[in-house]
Amino acid sequence: MRPAQRLILWSLTLMTGCSAPLTQHPGRQVERTLTAESPLSVSYLLYLPQSYGKTRERWPLVIFLHGSGERGTDLELVKRHGPPRRVEEGADFPFVLASPQCPLGRWWSIDQLDALLRHLTATLEVDTDRVYVTGLSMGGFGTWSLALEFPDRFAAIAPVCGGGIPYRANLLRDLPVWAFHGRKDPVIPPSYSVEMVEAINAAGGNARLTIYPDAGHDSYTETYARADLYEWLLAQRRSAAPR
Repeated sequence: MRPAQRLILWSLTLMTGCSAPLTQHPGRQVERTLTAESPLSVSYLLYLPQSYGKTRERWPLVIFLHGSGERGTDLELVKRHGPPRRVEEGADFPFVLASPQCPLGRWWSIDQLDALLRHLTATLEVDTDRVYVTGLSMGGFGTWSLALEFPDRFAAIAPVCGGGIPYRANLLRDLPVWAFHGRKDPVIPPSYSVEMVEAINAAGGNARLTIYPDAGHDSYTETYARADLYEWLLAQRRSAAPR
């Protein structure tokens, strides 16, 4: 898609998706739909921190991308894993969390995710220097892809059991990356994460990789239960990100 075409679609998205302010529900995870020109419409879960709206504070934003098993039209599926599951279990995150759902039989669309990001940053009190992306399996691939498309847009990424395009990894040399994988993963080989991290570091970056020695494909349950993951993410800023 040419830049001019993408700009037109972005404008349509913002006009359609922002026509009416939505009721905010801090401390709860609620269902939302960004209605825009097809194929940019997207349904997602939105979580706002407990104290959202009570101060003039701008909040970090975490985008979570689920795996292939959670595709469809039922947003309850997105709550199976990752940060949305943690919210359902009572986690009180100090950031805005948006968890879109990929349609059945499809893969993550960069244009769709870009439209959602633009909508969220235009309508919520979001600190645009503290926007993060994480995802598992198919969402891990989506995390790498989104970062490669917009390497200057995010403060950090945390792909879990995913993979990317190593020959393009030099684009991420200035982006803080912490990747995770299970050594015994029978679905997506851990070499996919290893190759990306090594390529970033070979280009002068400082990407991190955690390999769980006894984990299979489910390296995400342990990853998203780690307090240090969220601490690390929130410590990063796009303008001057610590490593």
